[in-house]
Amino acid sequence: MSNFESAEELLTHRAPFLYLDELLEASDEGCVGTRYFGIDEPFFQGHFPDYPVVPGVILLETLAQTGGAGLRQTGVLAKGTFFVLASIEKAKFRNQVRPGDTAIMSVEHVRVSRIMIRQKGTITVDGKVACEASWMCIVGKRGDENDN
Repeated sequence: MSNFESAEELLTHRAPFLYLDELLEASDEGCVGTRYFGIDEPFFQGHFPDYPVVPGVILLETLAQTGGAGLRQTGVLAKGTFFVLASIEKAKFRNQVRPGDTAIMSVEHVRVSRIMIRQKGTITVDGKVACEASWMCIVGKRGDENDN
């Protein structure tokens, strides 16, 4: 167990849409987190129920949540701010993530400003790359006209 804040303290996301179990590392350069995907995940009921696999869009969201949690843990992303995905680039899915898998998310902070975050990252399972992507998030403050 790390000395980091919990995912619920770092992120505004909540179940069933919270995809970070634990933040393991966080620095100005990047962060690492984990997520266990159990068979009881709601999306497994309808996404290839005879051959359950984590949807690619969930893997991308998992990377973005890990990146945001790392920035919040280091204080780069202030409390009271939130972030939303604005673009996803160069997403590649190399191996499937299945029920019972623990995903390791490694995220690099490419560029961070008060209004925008650019990151890239990789998800591995058992040492094999499952997903890699780069993305951009827009940063806002609660109470802004952007807070929908």
